[in-house]
Formats: sequence, structure tokens, C-alpha cells
Amino acid sequence: MIIDGLNGVMTSAIHEIQACCSRSLVYHVRPNENEMLLIQQNIAQSFQSPLVRVLLGVIGLALLYVLYKEVRKIPAKLFTLMITAFVDMVGLLMIIPLLPFYVKTLGGSGINALGVHLGVGTISGIIVAAFTFAQLLSAPMWGRFSDRVGRRPTLLIAIGAAGIAYLIFGFATSLWLLFLSRIVQGAGGGTVGVIQAYVADSTDPKDRARALGWLSATTNLGVALGPVLGSLAIAIGKRDIVPGHASLQMGHAAPGIMAAGLCLLNMLFAWRYLNESRDATVHAATGEAPRKSRQAAWQIISHSSEPSSRLIWIYAIAIGAFQGSFSVLALFLNARFQVTEQTIGYFFMYTGAISVFARVLLLGRMVDWLGEAKLSRLGLVLLASGVVGMPLSQNLWMLAIAVALIPLGTAFTFPCVTALLSRVISPRERGLYMGMQQTYGGVARIIAPL
Repeated sequence: MIIDGLNGVMTSAIHEIQACCSRSLVYHVRPNENEMLLIQQNIAQSFQSPLVRVLLGVIGLALLYVLYKEVRKIPAKLFTLMITAFVDMVGLLMIIPLLPFYVKTLGGSGINALGVHLGVGTISGIIVAAFTFAQLLSAPMWGRFSDRVGRRPTLLIAIGAAGIAYLIFGFATSLWLLFLSRIVQGAGGGTVGVIQAYVADSTDPKDRARALGWLSATTNLGVALGPVLGSLAIAIGKRDIVPGHASLQMGHAAPGIMAAGLCLLNMLFAWRYLNESRDATVHAATGEAPRKSRQAAWQIISHSSEPSSRLIWIYAIAIGAFQGSFSVLALFLNARFQVTEQTIGYFFMYTGAISVFARVLLLGRMVDWLGEAKLSRLGLVLLASGVVGMPLSQNLWMLAIAVALIPLGTAFTFPCVTALLSRVISPRERGLYMGMQQTYGGVARIIAPL
């Protein structure tokens, strides 16, 4: 759902594979370069037209009005969770894009470890991978912890851990402290499953897919806003805190300080307004604790025919297909259609807009019409069609259709599969299995780009 990660530890290998893919695509089908460049120039120039800008503004206002009407339907408890998740995602994305620059500042041209020279790119990949693996390992444990203690205290602890990680990041004076900050962030950041369990606790089964779609759209907005605020924090760090005193500057610590400040505000907000969602009587009535994480992980493998295991495998395979296709999208577009770094942003803006639109405005209506099981199957068909259709596209218009099917398919598949999973597992193990779903999905995101 969230957009979510980068497979840094395999960065060099991935780049080699992507380069091979790029070279092979060049010789497959190569349209007239002048035609492609002309189309790209027309697209870029169209955004400069006053008429187009007015039209886009009108469409944007209409969508905002429809979005406002949809937001009014969101329950207060869920709306509070969405704000908490949004702010948390903003803080995370303030830091991640800046990581390579901090590695370069602290590590120079690289370091020598065990007789091997590690460059800036490799070090950045290792640090990002450390965050990813810590998050994957912690997700089931946080889920199980929330099943025993509650969702609210689990989320408060995780937000606090993130704030500490941001401060370590901001004041890091060595690569080891930078590495530590990502470990702490990853260990405290495996709470996506807890958030999903909170949604499942707080909504009726028929409304869960819709609610999970709202949550996903909210975190996507956080992903878009976070890097902008990170760049703004860098600019603020270069200014004098007290005018005329150049020695009083936050410097490179500014993004970490600002992200930690957001965490503090987020924690205070959640402490005041976020209520516990888990029904304490469920645990008290059974008197049983959730099974251990390793037992649940093994059961998903050894009992793959069980409904919960099948849904987790479906989720993992689907998210792997999505990650695998989008990880080489830029190279593919460059090799086949000569799309450059100046125009690639239009494609990601296009897919992002479809993703948010589908989750906020279409998902709920489609669930009411087809039901979660049928809609998840439709989503898988759309996702597979987009992945297969993308390399078969002969022009940009065919490509636009194929690429659109991918975010549309994921918007239908992931919330519905998660909602179905929440139905087939016991409420006392809901957090554990939601965390397991994130772990298996995370492993798929790492493997698929390879």
C-alpha cells in the first residue's frame, strides 16, 4: 500500500541488470526519435498554455470538491489515524532523499572495509537496506505487541522511536551514527501492519477496503510532500537562527530536527486524539496470547492452502510485480520512447494521480458493486495486463493505457486483499498477520527488481 521502498544493498547488481534491460529494449522496437521528441515537446509546451492551465485548474477544483464530500464520510477515529500516518510518512520522506548527500558529506569518496573499497552509492545502498531489513523483521513483532498491549501505545512508541532516529540522523558525525539512525528508524517503523489492524478494528467488514484505500491515498500524499519539506529544511538550515549571527545555524541538522519536531507534534496529537481500537474483551475472553512471530511465518509457508496464507502470498506476488515493473520504468521509457529526465516526471505524476483517484473515488463504489473478492481478482487482472502490455506498447498512447492499468490494479488489489485477510484471521492475531503480510510483501519488493 504505502509506497511505499528501495533495495539499496543490491544497488550495483540492479543497475547492471537494468542496463542490460535497457540495451535489449533499444533493439526491440525503436520509433522515430524525432517523432517521440516532438510529442514530448508538445506535452511539455501544453502545460505552459494558459488555456490548459485554466482547464487543469477547473478539473482540480472539481476533484477537490468531490474529495471534500468523500472526506466528510470518513469516521472521526479513522480520520485521526490518517492524520497520524500522513505526518509520519512526511517525516520519513523528508530524510530518505537526502541520505546520499549525508553519506557523501560524512564519507567523502568512500571507505575501505575488509580490504574492499565502498563508494558513496554502495554505502547509501547498505544504509537503506539496513532500514528495510530492520523494518521487515520488526513488522510481525510490532503486530504481535499491538495484539497484546494495544494499537495506540504501539503507535506512540513507534512515533517516539522515529523522533529519536531523526535526531541521531541530524546530528550524526560519522557513517556509523548515520547507519544507527536508519536501524532505529527501521526497527520502529515496522508499524504499517499495526495501522492496518487499527483500521480493521475500527471499521465494519464491508467498509474496510474503502477505509484502507483512504489510508493509502493519505500516505501517498505524505510521500509527495515529504521530499519538498526536506529540501525546504536544508534551505532553512543555512539561515541564521538569530539574524546577524552566522554561527547560530542548524546547518545539516535541520532536516533531522524538523522531522523530529513533526514526530513530537504527531505524538502529542495521537496521545490526545487517537483512541484505542482493539477490543480488550477479545483477549480477556480467550485468555490466549498471539502465537510467536516465527510460528506464524512458518505456518504461512507450510500451510499455504489456508485462506490467510493464500491472501498473504497473493499480496506478496502482486506487490512484487508492481515493484519489479516500476523499478525499470524509467530505463524502459528512455530506451523505447526516448523519455528523458526532464519528462519522466509527467509519467510518475500521471500514475500517482490515477492511484489517488482510484483509491479515494472509485474503490468504495467498486467494492459496493462487486465485493472485495471479485474486485481483488479484477485488480490482479488489471495489474497483470498493465505489466504485460507495457513492453508491447508501440506508441505513447498505448503506453499510457498500459501504465494506467498498473496503479488502477494495485488500488483495487491491495486494500481488498488486506480487508479479506482481516476477516479470515482471529481478532487477537490481527496485528501479527497484518505485520506478516508486510514482511512477505517487503521481501517481494527486494527480490522482484532483481
